[in-house]
Amino acid sequence: MPRYALLILPAFNRVYADSSVRLTRSELDVFGARGLRAELSGSEERVFGGVPYVTFETAAPLAERDVALLSNLSSVYALFGVEGSGVEGEDEQPLLRPLPVRPLDRLSSDLITIQKYAGKTNEHFTKLLLNVTALASGKGLGERLSVFDPLCGRGTTLNQALMYGYDAYGLDVDAKDFEAYAGFIKTWLRNKRLKHTAETVPVRRERALVGRRLNVTFGPSKEAVKHGDVQHLAMVNGDTLRSREFFKPRSFDLVVTDAPYGVQHGSKGGSGLSRSPLELLRRAVPIWAELLRPGGAMGIAWNTYGGKREELAAILTGAGLEVMDYPDFEHWVDQAIVRDIIVATKPA
Repeated sequence: MPRYALLILPAFNRVYADSSVRLTRSELDVFGARGLRAELSGSEERVFGGVPYVTFETAAPLAERDVALLSNLSSVYALFGVEGSGVEGEDEQPLLRPLPVRPLDRLSSDLITIQKYAGKTNEHFTKLLLNVTALASGKGLGERLSVFDPLCGRGTTLNQALMYGYDAYGLDVDAKDFEAYAGFIKTWLRNKRLKHTAETVPVRRERALVGRRLNVTFGPSKEAVKHGDVQHLAMVNGDTLRSREFFKPRSFDLVVTDAPYGVQHGSKGGSGLSRSPLELLRRAVPIWAELLRPGGAMGIAWNTYGGKREELAAILTGAGLEVMDYPDFEHWVDQAIVRDIIVATKPA
């Protein structure tokens, strides 16, 4: 059977430490089950030339389409075909033949990396969450998607969606985060000299101010914009429990969010800032589900200290979604946070 080796990004190892290989294998399993044409099996950690790799086998050689899909793994640094045994303890080392990776990335990588602030979700994890959610949807990873992050903070998920060529929409209650992201994305677009329009407008309902909205349209060139090759970005400064006031039902292919970890949350509700992420999700998930298109998918990362998987699965099921049977993504972040991922789909 053909064998392949995946070299993990060094930054991925630093952030996830001992969990990096397991998370890579879990993500790889989702790619194999939901995206690859070739059946994937036998993933494991191997050491070649003193360097760790994740290796795997396929029932048939990877087609060009499969290599292109694997190019978007959140952990991928390089992908190789393995020729030779490479059995530990033997003198022979395998030949690693590099395969040309062609990720979906459409924009400069500094869109993801340039922002630095306390509490920022690691960009590799954000990409992993977006990947496994997109693969659960009826459209998969490669098609043009519309992505909504209802607790978007300063826009890490929005930026990753834009990198893939998707349209991105976000909502957050924190005015400082809204202002910081609006300032960042406008400056970034100007510095990159991308043809764009950007405006911040008030949002009113029955003459009352209920939020502010950043609207951005941009394209890679003037010629592209002229021919309609544009991406759309919108971020609302408002309460996530009022999402339906800002966006129409069945607007999004994906809802992707990293739920707050019990310090600050995305809704003020009627009794002050919520302190329970699980309680917030109980109230918010049914609203978010209405914004999903049939065949769409919702992916949520959360701190398991704030609620059990069974409890979150019950919330998603109660909102009419079907929870995916996905591999283990639970991993330690710090002494107060053990993070996990749950993904559910909306019946077509």
